[in-house]
Amino acid sequence: MVSARVARYRRILLKMSGQSLQGEAGYGIDQITVNYVATCIRRVREVGVEIGVVVGGGNIWRGEQAAISGIDRATADYMGMLATVINALALKAALERLDVETRVQSAITMAQVAESYIREAAIQHLEKGRVVIFGAGTGNPFFTADTAAALRALEVGAEVLCMAKNRVDGVYTDDPARNPKATKYERLSYIDALAQGLGVMDSTALSLCMDNHLPIVVFDLTNPQNLERLLLGDEVGTLIS
Repeated sequence: MVSARVARYRRILLKMSGQSLQGEAGYGIDQITVNYVATCIRRVREVGVEIGVVVGGGNIWRGEQAAISGIDRATADYMGMLATVINALALKAALERLDVETRVQSAITMAQVAESYIREAAIQHLEKGRVVIFGAGTGNPFFTADTAAALRALEVGAEVLCMAKNRVDGVYTDDPARNPKATKYERLSYIDALAQGLGVMDSTALSLCMDNHLPIVVFDLTNPQNLERLLLGDEVGTLIS
């Protein structure tokens, strides 16, 4: 049932890791997990929030690890960008099965499968109620999907960057899986997140958000109500601002 409450945000950018689509498998795309993510996104649209999405490609290809094995870093990163487009298309298909109109825009031209990224077109899609999934990162090597998410959020005028995590409900003083005494931050400044190296996102992305005053919320997407609650103003996850 759709909440009658008014959403706190008009437009958001949701960033998910590629691993968030692999479910319990060690590799690839788990269709049940993709369908679950699509359902969460549909709930956001039902609340009336415009949503852009960036998905990483780590469930298929990790450029940094490949570079260590001998592939030059730029080539490895381009391969990772292609993996993000595969994930974007899988999520688009799941959303459209739920009757959620969706567009994939790619930073690398591949006209047969996705629109080329054009800022004005992306904004028009969002204004028309469509979900826009941004693939292929920034289109440049040496930049992560986190940086792509921060950049796209700023370009389309998103009011918050929502960093979805799996089974981690916010930012902690240490890895809670290894340190049971780790405590969760309810709120955190950009400077503290950078200085303490808490692994929220890469430093380039975090600095970009800080310089442009874009708030970040880190939350657990495995709870199906968390994203909707966050957008309706409940205290969910960790706010970095």
